[in-house]
Amino acid sequence: MPVFLETDRLVLREFTAADTDHLVALDNDPEVMRFINGGRPTSREAIQERTLPRLLLDHPCWGARGYWAAQDRATGTFLGWFEFRPLQPHSPAVVELGYRLNREAWGRGCATEGSGALIHKGFTELGVERVTANTMAVNTRSRRVMEKSGLSFVRNFAGDWPDAIEGSEHGEVEYELTRTAWEQSR
Repeated sequence: MPVFLETDRLVLREFTAADTDHLVALDNDPEVMRFINGGRPTSREAIQERTLPRLLLDHPCWGARGYWAAQDRATGTFLGWFEFRPLQPHSPAVVELGYRLNREAWGRGCATEGSGALIHKGFTELGVERVTANTMAVNTRSRRVMEKSGLSFVRNFAGDWPDAIEGSEHGEVEYELTRTAWEQSR
């Protein structure tokens, strides 16, 4: 499995079909999925037919994936995934940052560490000009990761929720970091 990047504690690598069981476990933890779908379980079929194809997609502007399996560097334990995906197929200028980690990884700085490494790689190697991220307004832990990763609040907006979940009435928030702001903060 090709490695995309490594940090002190993490390995971010390409997904494979062999990750199906890890994804099923991750997406069936109600706490992990609380701000995604209200904590409802995701079927193995949905993981195989919808989730995995998205995670395995190579983006033409990079010739690489936009989603990366996260493993503990010391133990090889699957921790979840990171998204660093171009919003336009043929341009790396604007990417979306995201993360979904299992509860064992929470509170350890893994989301911030992985996000920071992806941002650095994006601005120094991949031609990224702007990183954007969003979450539910009430998801304070995710918002804190965005802030600790250098992103700044841009706006509140009303999300298009096909099925409202607890907290969705407060809307969503968008954060961003531009290459210029990142360079000035270094």
